[in-house]
Amino acid sequence: MEGKENECNQQHSVLVSVDRGALVMKYIIDDRKYHFKSAFDTETGAYVRTGILDENGRDTGVDPFMASFPHLIDVGVMGHCIHGRTGLCVKAGIGCYQSGLLVEQPNMTVEHFRWIAEQCKGRCNQLALGGRGDPDQHECFEDLLRISRENNLVPNFTTSGYGMTPELAVLCKKYCGAVAVSWYRSEYTLNAIQMLLSAGVKTNIHYVLGRNSIDEAIDRLERNAFPAGINAVIFLLHKPAGQGSKANVLDFDDPRVAQFFAQVDRQHPFKVGMDSCNVPGALNYCRNILPESLDTCEGGRYSCYIGADMVMVPCSFDQQKRYEVQLSEETTIENAWNSDPFVRFRDKMRAACPNCEKRALCMGGCPLMPEIVFCGSEKRTIPTEIEKEKSL
Repeated sequence: MEGKENECNQQHSVLVSVDRGALVMKYIIDDRKYHFKSAFDTETGAYVRTGILDENGRDTGVDPFMASFPHLIDVGVMGHCIHGRTGLCVKAGIGCYQSGLLVEQPNMTVEHFRWIAEQCKGRCNQLALGGRGDPDQHECFEDLLRISRENNLVPNFTTSGYGMTPELAVLCKKYCGAVAVSWYRSEYTLNAIQMLLSAGVKTNIHYVLGRNSIDEAIDRLERNAFPAGINAVIFLLHKPAGQGSKANVLDFDDPRVAQFFAQVDRQHPFKVGMDSCNVPGALNYCRNILPESLDTCEGGRYSCYIGADMVMVPCSFDQQKRYEVQLSEETTIENAWNSDPFVRFRDKMRAACPNCEKRALCMGGCPLMPEIVFCGSEKRTIPTEIEKEKSL
C-alpha cells in the first residue's frame, strides 16, 4: 500500500491491492476539504463516491457539490487534426466543436504533458486525451500513455479511427483503460473498432446525437445494430460550438427525443451510456435508470479541460474561453481550479432552478449552452445575472 498526503489540499489518496482472482488496483481519495471519499478501479473503470460525511464519518446522503482537485482531466494534446483537414467529419455530418477543419495549431509538448501528469499523481483518477484531433496521431503518443501510467493515471481517448493501426491498438491494450471510436459511418470507423477489439481493448463507440442523427440512433438501438463485441455506445449531445451549428440542436419537445430515451431505457447486448449533457433528458424520460447513478455536468466540479496551449477551462466546450485560466509555473492546476473564473462557472449551477425538486440531480443542465438542455419545466431558470455582475 502506498499513500500520499497533500496538506494544502487536505486530500489523502491510497492505492490498494485487492485480490479477486487477479491483481486489481483500487484508487481511493479521501477529500478532507469537502468531506467525502471516492474510489476508482483502475482495471474496470468503476467509480463511486460517498455522500458528504459527518463528523463521525457517517454518510449524510448529500452528494458533494465538488472535489478539491479534478478527478478527471480532459487533456487536449492535439492542436490540429489530420482527419478533420480531409473534410471527412463534415461528410459524416459531424460539426467539430474544436473546428478541426479550420484551425491548425501545435500539439501539446511532452514536457507540458508531464508537468500536468505530475501534478495529478495521487489526486486524479483519469486523463482523457483529446483536443483538436486524434490523440493516437500525436508524434509522441506512446510517451503520453507511459507518462500517464507512471503517475498512476489511467489514460483514455477518443479517435476517428482514421489513422489507427494494429501496432497502435497493441499500445492501447498495454496502457489504456478504454478507447472510444467516433461513429463516422465509414470503413475506417469499422476497421478501427475491429483492430481494437482484436487487440483485446475495451472499445466504446461515441455517437454524436443531433437532429441529423437521432433517427439513425433510434433505429440502431431498436435493432441493436452496432458492431458485435463493443463494450458500450456512448451518446454525446450535439453542441453549437466551433463548427457545430445551432440548426442541429435537438429541441426538448421534438417527439424523437422521447423515442430515443425510450430505447436507452431498454436492455441491449452492449452498455448504453451518455454524456452528462444528456442527464436532464434521462431524468425526464427514463424510468429504468436509477437517478442516483446519474452525474450531471461535472465541469469545474469534478473535471476540467486543458488545451494544447495550456489554457484550462471548466469544460472543453467553452470554445470562447469565457472561463479561461492560463497555466504556468506560477499558476498550477490547483490554482486554476480555485480561481475566480471557475468559481463563476460553478455559481451558475449553484443558482439554477432553486424551486425544482430535481435540482440536486440536474443543477439546471449545461451552464454554457442553455439551449441544449432537455427540460421544459416551468420551474427551470437560467442564471445569467451572476456572470453579468461579476463582469462589471
